[in-house]
Amino acid sequence: MPAPEDPIPLFEAWMAEAATSEPNDPNAVCLATATPDGRPSARMVLLKDVDARGFVFYTNLESRKGGELAANPFAAMCFHWKTLQRSVRVEGRIEPVSAEEADAYYASRARGSRIGAWASRQSRPLEGRFALEKAVAEYTLKFGLAEIPRPAHWSGFRLLPARIEFWRDMPFRLHERRVFHKADAGWELEMLYP
Repeated sequence: MPAPEDPIPLFEAWMAEAATSEPNDPNAVCLATATPDGRPSARMVLLKDVDARGFVFYTNLESRKGGELAANPFAAMCFHWKTLQRSVRVEGRIEPVSAEEADAYYASRARGSRIGAWASRQSRPLEGRFALEKAVAEYTLKFGLAEIPRPAHWSGFRLLPARIEFWRDMPFRLHERRVFHKADAGWELEMLYP
């Protein structure tokens, strides 16, 4: 078990366990954002990287979440692994990933997903499925067999954790809750009542 003073290796260990037990997308996470006046919204995204700096996901910057994060750069994530009876909550400030990171991840995506990043006007009204399929066909024709560059409106964010809570199901609903708070010299750990 990782040292209790560092929650990132503990998260990585739990994620590795989830990868062997969850039937679909163990890296799926509920991402919560808020408007500048505090109205929350939540949706599922896929975690694409985690390290000592934070938790990385990618999106259309012109989407609702992109706009909310630009206006209010704080977010929360909640992972739930039902088969493991565990969850992890992460809260903190958001920062954009570097262009180099976004380019590298974008280049690793399937060709159809890269075309989709151009074709989708994420979060905006869609007059019908045909309009999306038409846009996909147009961008497929436009790029042909050439390399598909990353659109300027598509990139990623890193959630810089200030608080990480690890929750484990326990008998009689006496669950285990360990919370790590970011401090100047590292992390501080406290236990919470269930």
